[in-house]
Amino acid sequence: MDYDALFEKHLSALRDAGNYRVFAELERCSGVFPQAKWHHDGATSDVTVWCSNDYLGMGQHPIVTQAMHEAIDRCGAGAGGTRNISGTNHDHVLLEAELSDLHGKEAALLFTSGYVSNWASLGTLGSKLENCVILSDSLNHASMIEGIRHSRAEKMIWRHNDPEDLDRKLSTLSPDRPKVVAFESVYSMDGDIAPMEEILDVAEKHGAMTYLDEVHAVGLYGPRGGGIAEERGLMDRVTLIEGTLGKAFGVHGGYITGSAALIDFIRSFASGFIFTTALPPAVAAGARASIRHLKESSVERDLQKSNVALLRKRLDALGIPHLPNPSHIVPVMVKDPVKCKMISDILLSDYGIYVQPINYPTVPQGTERLRFTPSPMHTTEDIDHLTRALGSLWSQCALARSVA
Repeated sequence: MDYDALFEKHLSALRDAGNYRVFAELERCSGVFPQAKWHHDGATSDVTVWCSNDYLGMGQHPIVTQAMHEAIDRCGAGAGGTRNISGTNHDHVLLEAELSDLHGKEAALLFTSGYVSNWASLGTLGSKLENCVILSDSLNHASMIEGIRHSRAEKMIWRHNDPEDLDRKLSTLSPDRPKVVAFESVYSMDGDIAPMEEILDVAEKHGAMTYLDEVHAVGLYGPRGGGIAEERGLMDRVTLIEGTLGKAFGVHGGYITGSAALIDFIRSFASGFIFTTALPPAVAAGARASIRHLKESSVERDLQKSNVALLRKRLDALGIPHLPNPSHIVPVMVKDPVKCKMISDILLSDYGIYVQPINYPTVPQGTERLRFTPSPMHTTEDIDHLTRALGSLWSQCALARSVA
């Protein structure tokens, strides 16, 4: 059997639908974020990155890079293996203490990525809590969905950001069954924010524990960067808060925080923690430095908010449609997979602007978009250059404009 032919058949279908993913080869340039080098066809061009999840540019902050350099000099490159076999590095302990303090919890646990922290934690809760049912928001991230699937627990999906639907579904369950309500704070594709207080009210009414994914909020919201739950004064009401070190904190890794018993439970039973090599000490040291800085500094958050508002204002002036939301994510709606990819390609090749097209299956068909994430380091000139380019391409592609 010609297996390569079978692979190519599926790849051709992706290409025909306009959903084939092409990865630009970029080289991040230290100290000049969001500028980068684009390697293509044997040449190199300067580009401005507009879709990074390094939301605050902390991946190149001198405090972070210095902490990583010092840790490499002190500990070397790698962690040496799993924490179960090779021991817990001192930098892991310090970082977990920093994270538990950030979220006002008794304990924290590090994972190799935010994906793994969701997959391992939800998988462990669902499989180890006898007769558990997990109630999942309909737009939860793939990592949460995979964790729930892996657990083999009963699952119920409630309508996105709809506490009333959650209430109805919880009402059908026996009061003595373990229940986990899993949802996100900021949803990364539409940029909408969960009605957190109302969701917590419903969960508490039915005796359910709450699992909150704050990956697109930590570092960005709240007086110390603790996320939406901190901003709204609700951290103490959330059972488990999950986050990432790879977005606003600018480094790499995932984590969970909660009670000492809950964290020890996940630590003791989650295969995704037990059997994988730990984060390098330098990564942990860099993450800790980033968190400590953002606990004290609001400069980065304030500048980012200003740039988000300016970009939206410029888009409105040109009639470029973008989803309204209260977050830092600016989804510009193209609603056509082929044109979305074409605009992305032209922005990169002709204007030196890098933004990845977001097509199905990441978003539903007919909602294809360009997802912009302004950072504190983008200049007014960057924003003007971007919006002029979008205005020209909107006309070239005969796309509809919004009316003020």
